[in-house]
Amino acid sequence: MSATAASLFIRFSVNKLEQLTGRIAACLARLDDEQIWLRAHETNHAVGNLVLHLAGNVRQWILSGVAGKPDVRVRDREFSARGGMTGAELAERLRATVDEACAAIRALPPERLTESIRVQKYQVSVLEAVYHAVEHFAQHTGQILFATKQLTGEDLGFYRHLPAATAPRDPTP
Repeated sequence: MSATAASLFIRFSVNKLEQLTGRIAACLARLDDEQIWLRAHETNHAVGNLVLHLAGNVRQWILSGVAGKPDVRVRDREFSARGGMTGAELAERLRATVDEACAAIRALPPERLTESIRVQKYQVSVLEAVYHAVEHFAQHTGQILFATKQLTGEDLGFYRHLPAATAPRDPTP
């Protein structure tokens, strides 16, 4: 059976959300609770806030917007939290939300991708809603990875399978 653009989009979206969720879980496992909730400045968000935000965003855009579940998101709480959950609890909350969202994305009939839906104040297609959620997830995952590297001083090892980069040779003799 040959792949269609719709099936490729759906499969890639699910795979990317699952991959990034695993990377966030790996970061949470490296950080202690103090590091997870640390803010360099009051205008910054802690890793814990970003994880809550990602779970809320995926729930709103995919589970509510695409799958039709009730929208129970209270976005301000994602950023006002100053603790109260461990890394393991945050990882589980995110994993459960992403697992449910991935199931909803996998179940999408291709013809629904062009259907118009309303999420937040935006009128978008189902494809755009999924794309937005994955893109948004990737952006904040990058912030979490960067914060984890900053807080631990460690390489996270996600690209160990690639050959080491070599410096370009100086062309002058």
